[in-house]
Amino acid sequence: MATSLGYRIAVSPSTSERSDEILTPAALEFVARLDNEFAGRRRELLDERRVRKDELNSGERKLDFLPETAHIRDDDSWRVAGAAAGLEDRRVEITGPTDRKMTVNALNSGAKVWLADFEDATSPTWANIVDGQVNLYDAIGRDIDFTTDAGKRYAIGDDPATIVVRPRGWHLVEKHVRIDGRPVSASLFDFGMYFFHNAQRLIDAGVGPYFYLPKLESHEEARLWNDVFLLAQELLGIPRGTIRATVLIETITAAFEMDEILYELREHAAGLNAGRWDYIFSVIKNFAQQGADFVLPDRAEVTMTVPFMRAYTELLVRTCHRRGAHAIGGMAAFIPSKDPDANALAYEKVRQDKEREAGDGFDGSWVAHPGLVPVCREVFDGVLGDKPNQLDRLREDVAVTAEDLLNVASAGGDVTEDGLRANLNVALRYVDSWLRGTGAAAIFDLMEDAATAEIARCQVWQWIYNGTKLSDGTAVTTELVTELLDEELAKVSADIGSSGTLVDARQIVVETALGEKLPSFFTTSAYARYLTTT
Repeated sequence: MATSLGYRIAVSPSTSERSDEILTPAALEFVARLDNEFAGRRRELLDERRVRKDELNSGERKLDFLPETAHIRDDDSWRVAGAAAGLEDRRVEITGPTDRKMTVNALNSGAKVWLADFEDATSPTWANIVDGQVNLYDAIGRDIDFTTDAGKRYAIGDDPATIVVRPRGWHLVEKHVRIDGRPVSASLFDFGMYFFHNAQRLIDAGVGPYFYLPKLESHEEARLWNDVFLLAQELLGIPRGTIRATVLIETITAAFEMDEILYELREHAAGLNAGRWDYIFSVIKNFAQQGADFVLPDRAEVTMTVPFMRAYTELLVRTCHRRGAHAIGGMAAFIPSKDPDANALAYEKVRQDKEREAGDGFDGSWVAHPGLVPVCREVFDGVLGDKPNQLDRLREDVAVTAEDLLNVASAGGDVTEDGLRANLNVALRYVDSWLRGTGAAAIFDLMEDAATAEIARCQVWQWIYNGTKLSDGTAVTTELVTELLDEELAKVSADIGSSGTLVDARQIVVETALGEKLPSFFTTSAYARYLTTT
């Protein structure tokens, strides 16, 4: 189609029965306007990412707090916008994909906020993306339900969670929509479609269009989002400052620019979140070639209590509260099972994790399953009482240095054969699930998403590159990993059945964990090869 502004927009057919309600000419023109305005800056920032990653890995660049933005960090006078309606109290947030069942369950979970996730918890098939927009549209109109195979009907209750949408990251594209021949930014498509169809409806309902921003690596990337918000509000006649955004601090480079990120978004900023799994992935990816001091042990041993992770989360709370922003803690990924003993042990671990976060000053935290909402709420209720948050806890006792953030060796621990096998097994299972169209996968009683698969394959690559020794003295080599990969593939096949997607999953793991170079993301090439129809 040709737009009134002269853009040529090509849209792939969608299997969604209601795609015409979302992919309207006006909505597509709105997205095209955003993409045309910001495509060049987006590409420049992605180029800067690649250069920075290469320089960090080669040792040419050292991470530190930016001297050119010291005036922002040193200025005590500025604050972010006040909490918007529906975001004053965020003590429990539930995360999950935007399929219809999850939409209803999340909104009814008792959590204060639902992170409606188009990113790591969604496999970006065209049907998933379009249906997700349909489900959010229906949810905002309180016109959504689903019926189980047993005939039980579920609908939204009287006190649903506030919706906060996470669009895909800047590095991703949506190949099913092309503007003047180029694929549109997935970030701008997800944001633009949701904003166009729902911003005014949300305002009329007494809340607003709220977002979680993933994978940011610098304050310049935050500035780009802020400019997107300004233009979007202007084009639709939405008052400036209506949007609120919470930024996931889930890259090691962003950890050095928390103040600056909040500053760039200050008239739209709601807070920061400690995105723990992607943060670990980012540390591995950016320092994979930096030797033994940056080699992490088995994934299970990299907890939030190891010193370099604790430094990152405490700095996040201090930074947020100094600026009047909410600090939101990390994910509890446990999935309750039918084993009461396993549940009791897991619930206790979740409780301890949330007690640490609440005690450190976080204003709320994430869970992946409705069954964990009561545990998280009870912990934060005990600290907050009737207060909506603990922004008054300034954590002036916290003093974090660059060395603290980069003290990866403080994690200690061992690399074991069991840990290596677990990485390969989880990566195979998750990528297989992702290829089948499910981005939030229950694996060994945990809700795994793309971030955990990224950690798994990056750790394997790093261990091979550095010739890391297992706890029994065996060196991790390509030959050893290939042997163990095929053994784990046989186990997975026996468990879930052999299929073409599992064969493809093995190929993706080989390419992204055993290749000469470490790809930044497995999702970019896998999406283009397996999930697109154009």
